[in-house]
Amino acid sequence: MDFKDLVHQRESTRKYSDKPVEDFKIEQIMEACRVAPSACNSQPWRFVIATDPEVKDKLARASHGPLMTFNKFASQAPVIAAIVAEKPNWLSRIGGNVKDKDFYLMDIGIVAEHFCLQAAELGLGSCMIGWFDEPAARKILNVPENKRVLLLITLGYPAKDKTRKKIRKSGNDLYTFNSYT
Repeated sequence: MDFKDLVHQRESTRKYSDKPVEDFKIEQIMEACRVAPSACNSQPWRFVIATDPEVKDKLARASHGPLMTFNKFASQAPVIAAIVAEKPNWLSRIGGNVKDKDFYLMDIGIVAEHFCLQAAELGLGSCMIGWFDEPAARKILNVPENKRVLLLITLGYPAKDKTRKKIRKSGNDLYTFNSYT
């Protein structure tokens, strides 16, 4: 599949089949993440992949919100990956301080997209979840208190074959050449 087809095919999946995800496909996704670029090659992330149904279900419930109204689809996904922020290397931290930018957050965005694009290429669906109970997720996954779980990503086979028509801003609304206006 060429890149243009891949980015048009990839969408946030919110309905999963009950077919399990093969370990070799998870390993392929993790390899795509391993080679993702990061500021000063700091790779400031660690993935915790919840495949055990009990652990995965607890993690899914941690994303449902106080009234069980958010992210209900997460319970259908056979896998949930958590991205834990790790301490960036010293050069990335210094650069981030000098430029007043959290490079590690950009790096985690890049690795998350590598995860989702590789999943799509393998015929899997995924959805990034930012709304979840982080202290609960840390406890469920045995993540130390001094670390942040920044993102959850559901993973599984989509329950439907057809992708939705993507509604996006036009190019004129997204970019200009040589000047903002």
